[in-house]
Amino acid sequence: MCHLFAMSGGAERIEATFWLLDAPDNPRTQTRRPPDGAGLGVFSADGTAQVHRQAIRSRADTAFAREAQQVTSNTFVAHVRHASTGRVDDANTHPFLKDGRIFAHNGVVEGLDKLDAELGSARAGVAGDTDSERYFALVTREIAARDGDVGEGIIAAVNWIAENLPLYSINMVLATPRELWALRYPDTNGLHVLQRAPGGRNQRHLDHASPFSEIRVRSVDLRTRPAVVVESERMDEDPRWRLMASGELLHVAPDLSMTSRLVLAGPPAHALDLDDLRPEAAASQTAAVPDIQIPA
Repeated sequence: MCHLFAMSGGAERIEATFWLLDAPDNPRTQTRRPPDGAGLGVFSADGTAQVHRQAIRSRADTAFAREAQQVTSNTFVAHVRHASTGRVDDANTHPFLKDGRIFAHNGVVEGLDKLDAELGSARAGVAGDTDSERYFALVTREIAARDGDVGEGIIAAVNWIAENLPLYSINMVLATPRELWALRYPDTNGLHVLQRAPGGRNQRHLDHASPFSEIRVRSVDLRTRPAVVVESERMDEDPRWRLMASGELLHVAPDLSMTSRLVLAGPPAHALDLDDLRPEAAASQTAAVPDIQIPA
């Protein structure tokens, strides 16, 4: 399954180190479908978005993803891709960058000819051939149509997709220099959020490792600063992780306050299950997830 990760320090810039893939000799690596790409998106001090990403076609392509990436930003987006739609290519590797915003998606959307027709001239800004980048193009168009209101643009785009296109999941994260949005829909794939106090539950720095995928992140700064983390699965045993509801749109403001709205009610008009997907798409949405015991 594609792995989504996002983190916000709000108005505070945070130094963090990311490893996007496990070491090749890690036993977990040997039991998983190899990923097709990995990427990391951050913002510089002046708010300029920066995306570093690489397609993975062979072991020779994994150096970037296995090396420690030390970065400083207010908001972060990381993604490990298991391709469902589109070739294995740098242009198809998440996260994507448009109009100073960083976006990543986990799921499958079909009916791309219909989506292309809806995009019209906005399709010209799509560099690759994924459903995900088209999804982001629609979100970007709808934000522009609403005078830059990111939340309302997301709501308009996801409602159009839910009403008009066959879909398995449209889970996504979108970051600006100091704000973060996350959507889970429908309930086929998980998306979790953690509002982390300084030091977390054990008064320590942040050191999160995904239990089912590859991303690991460490930040000494978060020993004394708060943050909000959004992730495909819980990354530690903190009982405060919360599974987002299907149709929930989460917004993290610069002061780290969180607001949630249910913006999609009911199932998609054209819901897909794994049996409906092409074999490669179905494989991209499954993963062996170990049980994690969450204390009461």
